[in-house]
Amino acid sequence: MVVRLDRQGRFRFATAQSPFGETLFRKHGLRTDSYETNLVLIDGVAFTRLDSFVAVMAELGWPWRAMKALLLLPRPLRDWLYDRVAKNRYALFGRKDSCEVPSPELRERFLD
Repeated sequence: MVVRLDRQGRFRFATAQSPFGETLFRKHGLRTDSYETNLVLIDGVAFTRLDSFVAVMAELGWPWRAMKALLLLPRPLRDWLYDRVAKNRYALFGRKDSCEVPSPELRERFLD
């Protein structure tokens, strides 16, 4: 979704299980034996869980920036909401039978 919405190509990506991704996870105090969240770095600030989604949406501009309203929810509620969506992501968003092969343009946006 981010790739599709990020028309200016601002975001770069790394897989969490790569050596680079594992280093980032460790640096920010996240587990490297179980990847239960994502990590987003914007201007050197680390975001995880629902906060990472909100940070990315805010960077994409309007109307996505309106997602910042989610930050009004108390952190325990945001974490609970993130966990519910994560556990039900296939039912909510569907599941593909195979992984998408990234285009050469998209591959250039991967850091590892």
